[in-house]
Order: sequence, then C-alpha cells, then structure tokens
Amino acid sequence: MGTLNVTKLAGKTQKANYFHHLIRDLEALDWMLAEGMIEKGPIRIGAEQEFCIVKEDFFPNNNSLEILNLINDRHFTTEIGNFNLEVNLDPKVLQGNCFSNLHEDLKNLMEKAKEAASENNSKIIITGILPTLTPDHITLENMTPIKRYFVLNEAAKESRGQDFSFHIKGVDELNLLHDSVMLESCNTSWQMHLQIDPDEFIDMFNWAQVISGPVLAVCCNSPLLFGKELWNETRIALFTQSVDVRTNSFLLNDSQSRVSFEDHWQTGSITDIFKDNISRFRSLVTAEFEKDSVEMLKMGEIPKLKAMCLHNGTVYRWNRACYGVGDGKPHLRIENRYIPSGPTLIDQVSNMAFWVGLMKGRREEHLNIHEKFDFKDIKANFYRAARYGMASQFTWNNKMVPSRELILEELIPMARIGLQRVGIDQEDIDLYLSVIRNRVVSRIGSQWMIDSYRNLLKSKKRNEANQVLTANLYLNQEKDIPVSEWEVLPSNAKTTFNIEKRVMHIMNTSIISVEKNDPVELVIHIMKWKNIHHMPVVKGDKELIGLLTWSDVEGFFDQPKEICLCVKDIMKVDLITISQDRKVDDAKELMAKHQINCLPVTKGNKLIGIVTSNDI
Repeated sequence: MGTLNVTKLAGKTQKANYFHHLIRDLEALDWMLAEGMIEKGPIRIGAEQEFCIVKEDFFPNNNSLEILNLINDRHFTTEIGNFNLEVNLDPKVLQGNCFSNLHEDLKNLMEKAKEAASENNSKIIITGILPTLTPDHITLENMTPIKRYFVLNEAAKESRGQDFSFHIKGVDELNLLHDSVMLESCNTSWQMHLQIDPDEFIDMFNWAQVISGPVLAVCCNSPLLFGKELWNETRIALFTQSVDVRTNSFLLNDSQSRVSFEDHWQTGSITDIFKDNISRFRSLVTAEFEKDSVEMLKMGEIPKLKAMCLHNGTVYRWNRACYGVGDGKPHLRIENRYIPSGPTLIDQVSNMAFWVGLMKGRREEHLNIHEKFDFKDIKANFYRAARYGMASQFTWNNKMVPSRELILEELIPMARIGLQRVGIDQEDIDLYLSVIRNRVVSRIGSQWMIDSYRNLLKSKKRNEANQVLTANLYLNQEKDIPVSEWEVLPSNAKTTFNIEKRVMHIMNTSIISVEKNDPVELVIHIMKWKNIHHMPVVKGDKELIGLLTWSDVEGFFDQPKEICLCVKDIMKVDLITISQDRKVDDAKELMAKHQINCLPVTKGNKLIGIVTSNDI
C-alpha cells in the first residue's frame, strides 16, 4: 500500500464513497486507454529491494525507524516488520548499460543503509527468509509502529474471523496457528518492474505467467523457516497463507487467496484485470480521495487512480498489473513479486536481466500464448519451481522438460536475444546472463543453504546452526560474489563474530514426553528403548507438569506389582526450569546448585526444550 494514511473500511457511507471512486477510476482508465493517453515509450525498468536488519548476533533487530531516520533518503521506506526496510530504485530506460547502472545505484543505496545500521549496532542482510527468525519475532510487538500496518492487520483479522492457519510440508513440516498477519514479515523480496506498451499488455501479462516457473526455479534461496527445511522457495507458501482472509470451513470453497498465481488466462484489457480483482476481493482499507478521476480528465489533469491503486495494493498476485504516473505521464507496468531478496546484489540484478530479457525475447510462436498452453500447466510449473527449485521438470510445448535443459538450451538464449533486441550493451548481457548460467550448472541459493545447514546440524543444535549459517551468508554477501561460487559450509564451520552461547544453542527440541496417566511400565520401556534418562510430563498444549528421571523408575524393574502405577504417582512436580535466552553458564550453575543433570527449558509454562549435563 503506497498510501500511508489509510483507515479500516467501515460503515455504509464510507463504503459507498470508496466504491464510487473505485468505479470512477476504472472508467478513467478505460478513457485513457481508448484515447491513447498511456505512455508507450521509452520503456523503463525499476525495482524494490527489501532487506533485513540484524543485531551483532544475527537475530532480527527491531530498530527500522531509527535507521530510517538516520538514512534520511526518500528512496527508503518501512515494511510491516520493524526489522525490515525497503529501498525503491529510480527507474531506468531499458537501453545500453541500464543494468550495470541499476546495480551501481543499488550498491550506493545499500551502503547508506549499512552505514546507518552500523551506527545502531546492526547489520544489513538480503535474503528471502532470514534463517535466525523465530516465532518470538513475529508478534505484534515487532510490527512497525505505523498506523497503516495495524489497520491492515485488524481489517484482515476481522474479515477472517479466526486465527491464521499455516501448514507447509517439505522435507520437514510447519503446522501452526497465528493471531496476526505478522508472518508476512518473514518474507523479503526483490520486486522487479517492467513498463509495458498498453497495446500488448494482456499478451505480455500472459507471457509473464508462462515464464514464471522456470525463472523462479533458478532464483530460489529461501528453503528454511524457523529451522525447518520446507520448500526451495518457502516464501511462496508462507506469503499465500499469511494474509489469507478466507475462513477455514468444511464447505467446498473455490474462492482465491489474496496471494495467488491466478487461475486463468487474462483477456480484454488491463482494466479487466482490475475489474476481476475488485469482483473477487473486497477492499479492506480506504483513504481520503479529493477528486473524481473522470472529472480530472475532463479538466486536462492526469489522475493517479488512488482508489484503484489502493485496492490493487491489497491483492498480491505473483505477477501484478500496475498503473502509475511518472513525470505527469500515465504508464502501465508488470510487477514481478515472486523473486526473493539476495543472496547478493549481483545475483539480484542478474535475475532482473534474465526476466526482462525473456519478456522482450518472446518469439513469434509464443504470440497468443493462451491459445497454445494450458493455464493449469503454467500454474503447476510455478508451484513445482517453488517446491523443488532446479530439481523441477516443467511442462513446455506439451512436453516434460528438465529445468536445466529448458533454461540452458532455450531460455538463456531467448533472454540474450531479448536484451540485444532492446539495445542492452553486450558487456552487461554477458555478465548478468553468465551468473544465471553458472547457477544452473553449479548451485542456486536454496541449494547452498540446504547443503550448508544440513552439514552444520551434524555438529550443532538448530539455533546455533542458524546463526552460523546467517553469519556466513553475511560474509559472502559482503563480497558480492554470485552464490554459484560460494563454498558449502562444512559441519565444523564457525563464525568470527562474538555469538554468546545461550541455552537455545545447546537445548534439545526433539522431545519425547509422556502424560500423567500413562502407565509406568510403558514409560520405563520408552526410556530404555530410546536411551532417555529424563522424561518430561506434559498435558494439553505442551504444558509442563512434571519430570521423571531414570533413578525414579529403574527400581520398578524388580517390583512387578508396583509397575502398574501411573506416571502421576511417582513424577517430580517441584521442578527447576530455565528459559532459552539464559546463558549456558547459568544452566551449569543451576544444575550444580540443585545437584541435577537435566533442566527443562520453558516459555511461560510450555515445554520447548531440554538441556542435560551432556549437552553442557
């Protein structure tokens, strides 16, 4: 939502006013299209860079407003998470060395962010999902304290009427309920804009849908969320569910999520895309509208179509149609929203060159693509890419083609022709397309992260592995070396940064527990089978109510009459516990003081881990 001063849409009068302006905006757009008022050239490109702010220990830092004030540059703006910011690059005419110029602009702007972050004891990281994020970071307390985000959250919650439900299954599985839209803050993107001639907008929009799967496959870098290995580009599943205002129901419900790939080819004009969105998705917020767009056109003024753009800002298509006004001239764009931030600036600019090259390199055989490809194949390609990255196979020209073959043999040559066609310097073409090619033949960002993380888990617990992974991600990023050249981290990798050991780094989170009414005989055998010396007793949603140790139960092997007792009859209830943020030395002292070998780790009264003397 580009408009800052928004309020929740409520009341008959306010709704009537908003929808009146919305309909008048559509009429104005149709008028401008019919009269040839939309700019056709020169064609421009633009981009938005979202990034994360972290502390010295690489956990998120909630100081975005302080850093924003220190940067004091109009290119920068806030995001919903108080540990994220966004920088908007100035548009470039699509010609010559525009990509290397955009790369240089991006470097300079990010240097400003780094300098401001450094003065606030922070660092800047660009990545699709920050590996060190935990559920504690996505609470309302960490939402950027700006009204529009709270308005959006309240409107989405009211529309849904229940908590947001998340279920993502990959190698691991994430299953949780959350009470706000703050999971959206886990996602950071590299959003790319390409201006489109209004006469060919619909055909180009459909083509953008066709190439989405293969483009995403070679750009994936977000396989981890809360230490779980999920999709190659987990952002796709996460963002879809984070602002899903549809109510869970046993009824068959064919309505789309506000975040989607769509389910059909587009026809007609760009106005029909906006009409379809307005028909499917009710507005959540509104703002003040001073003038009627049609009346402005009659007066010779160019309207910004604020109501339409505000609604469009709350419908998150992976390829989004956009209207804008620059230097007093209206234009149309396609916004590519599915590419993650990072892992380096050169990787991102290469992603943009590849995508723009494909958009402009479309062959004659791909005209009227909606008559030649089945949309469900294109949508399936996109979700295969999100799940499996470069391991995907795509339906292309009615054949199944491995991603490597398709990208190397057809799409990179097509992108090269497209960039040459619009007059991009050969040096830029060779540099940025070579980055894409090297990723295909070596590894993409998600594969580096998966391989490195798996190695780290061989010698470290999850939280420490995430911090070491993020620290090395940062070091590689600072060199601006393409991810295809990064060395996979070995299991004994460390970091030169001072990361103080805390309980979270050494605790076990894969816990076998029992309930108070379980028979002692069962518990004894579980402890014996699994070589467990400490067994927590829980009830309900992991509420810790007791603890059994091996010394509590081993005597029952010789007392067959007593073995029929329940856990509640012998469990310890006066427990010494610790929180995950305490220092490891604190845990060691507690164990020594109370002469125990196990500390349950709790959050409130919930069991989240166990630390034993062996861990220390």
